[in-house]
Amino acid sequence: MATINDIPEICGLDARRHLVRIPDQLDVPLTPRVQQLIDAAEFRRLARITQLGLVSLVYPAAHHTRFEHSLGVYRMALLYLKRLAYDPRFEAAVAPEDAELLIAAALVHDLGHWPFCHAIEDIDLAGVPKHELFANSFLLEGEIGDALRTEWGINPRRIVTLLSEEPRGARWSILHSMLSGPIDVDKMDYLVRDSLHAGVPYGRNFDQQRLIGSLCVNEAGDGLAITDKGRTAAEMMVFARYVMFSEVYWHHAVRSATAMLQRAFFLLYEQLDLDQLFRQTEQRMITELRRAAADGPARELLDGLFGPARRLYKRLAQFSVFERRDLYERLARRPYPWLVACSEELADALSHRVRRRVAPTEILFDAPPVKLEVQFDVDIYFPKERRYRPLGEVSPVVRTLAREQFDDYVKRVRIFVHPRLLEQLAGEENIPGLLAEVIAGMD
Repeated sequence: MATINDIPEICGLDARRHLVRIPDQLDVPLTPRVQQLIDAAEFRRLARITQLGLVSLVYPAAHHTRFEHSLGVYRMALLYLKRLAYDPRFEAAVAPEDAELLIAAALVHDLGHWPFCHAIEDIDLAGVPKHELFANSFLLEGEIGDALRTEWGINPRRIVTLLSEEPRGARWSILHSMLSGPIDVDKMDYLVRDSLHAGVPYGRNFDQQRLIGSLCVNEAGDGLAITDKGRTAAEMMVFARYVMFSEVYWHHAVRSATAMLQRAFFLLYEQLDLDQLFRQTEQRMITELRRAAADGPARELLDGLFGPARRLYKRLAQFSVFERRDLYERLARRPYPWLVACSEELADALSHRVRRRVAPTEILFDAPPVKLEVQFDVDIYFPKERRYRPLGEVSPVVRTLAREQFDDYVKRVRIFVHPRLLEQLAGEENIPGLLAEVIAGMD
């Protein structure tokens, strides 16, 4: 009887034939059916969409693509399955055909991503789809759908269900937790890969092999856990994620660029064909946004990001749970249109202070979005005791960094201003007080 370890892609990990190499010196097995998926036009599009988008404006080498990341996640799924195949409870719950479904889903999990996807999704505008749902047309039609049906024997709708719907039943919950959970294959790849390309050590400072080697099924039988041998590796992964958010994803200059793009998109999106725009490669999307901006207020924002000279907005003020918590809590997780209106009111108030017109787009707010990050909530199995304990219960590191609201400690509320305004506004006293008055008037 065929087992999970008989699946061709898993066999390919050790066969050392038909490989493609990705950083950092990782060999990814390519079977004919995998090759058919990654050669499809819908998948090749990911080779022209960068994984971190605007981060490269601050970390110049961070130009790796979603294509590379997708191959890394696929390889990680094979390593997870190879390890878990030796767990009797996993083997009883997940059949080889379920494992093949997971492999295909891991490979195509980012198919619905468009350029600068997370920045655009975070502002949660009407008419902007979720990328998981946007992937449906790529999965159900065209070369990808045909390859899944004919070469993999998989109904593409099963991939759609696994990627975008709430799991039902233990088997589906286990598979879903491997794709989207505290120790999923996506995080295990992107933390290391983003750190490598950004040129920082933070996302690589955990023992990935030790963590994979400690994988097991949780007490409820509906998700992943780790044995006590992986506890330290899990603690270090929590810390790696914390520092990557703090120093890379939410670096103040990265967030300045993000705020500029978000405001430009907000100004333009109602006149754009989003279905067509989101199918484009990164450079084509930039071209279309700049065309749509014409000589309007979004033009200078986009020119500062994508023009011949980089011109990012400067940080005027910053608030967090420990820096003016009162203002942080009044601005964090507000609807984006409200933030835009509030920033425009602040621009008007500042115009009176400095006795010159401050244009609405010269003041930008950046705040933690409504959607929260996934919390690190995983169980540790202690074989000698035959007992599971939450990692946060036995780890002070995790109790601090994961049980507390992760977003509040890695994300800030920031006010960015056009560079030509910074010197003039930096001398203004009591910007926080003026902002508090503006917010009170908005509420």
